[in-house]
Amino acid sequence: MTTTDPAGPARAGWPAAAAARVLVVDDEQPILEVLTATLAFAGFEVRTARSGAEAHRVVAGFRPQVALLDVMLPDVSGFELCRQLRQTYGDLGVLFVTARDAITDRLTGLDVADGYITKPFSIAEVIARLRVLLRRMRARQPGLPDPGVLHVGDLMVNENSHRVSRHGRPVDLTPTEFRVLALLLRHPGLVVSKQQLLSDVWGHQFGGPAAVEKVISQLRRKIGPGLLHTVRGFGYTVRDSAS
Repeated sequence: MTTTDPAGPARAGWPAAAAARVLVVDDEQPILEVLTATLAFAGFEVRTARSGAEAHRVVAGFRPQVALLDVMLPDVSGFELCRQLRQTYGDLGVLFVTARDAITDRLTGLDVADGYITKPFSIAEVIARLRVLLRRMRARQPGLPDPGVLHVGDLMVNENSHRVSRHGRPVDLTPTEFRVLALLLRHPGLVVSKQQLLSDVWGHQFGGPAAVEKVISQLRRKIGPGLLHTVRGFGYTVRDSAS
């Protein structure tokens, strides 16, 4: 099973994935469902496989940047699958997410892959490890998307430096305003409900519909027109009206 950070993804430092592609290989359906849902919500493009053979088929068409592999698969060891995928796709980043926690397994995993996470795991840790790995890979492969920089139109949000700019000019936001804007930008064109914003940004702290409306109003004033839209009865979305 997994654990989640009670502070929620926005406060746990979840990244914007910038459409980074992630393959999850695990034969436990609940694990696949949890990782798929949370990674997709964080902005990653996700595909899954339940065996080594299926993983090979998915990788050939999907070409992920990173694979999350279980060690115990029905047809092949995750260690061997990692070696096979690396032999064919040398630029593939690999993180093990597994219940095998013996020191020998950890050492083997770290020898063949980029990281080793044991179950039960924290979703926030998986996201953070992915973010760090993608940064390292991007340094080696400049064409990879930066997982910490979000763009919609001429609005830019850098989650690494917490800087925001529009038309190339800096925009000064409070921490709460920044978290709301970043969450919306992780899902450009999609509607994020007021309840989702309350859950992910305010969490167990004080917050209500009026707090969300106030922050949205402040963001509109600070970033200017044409980007932040209200979908009445559903929530809020960020999209470039000029595109």
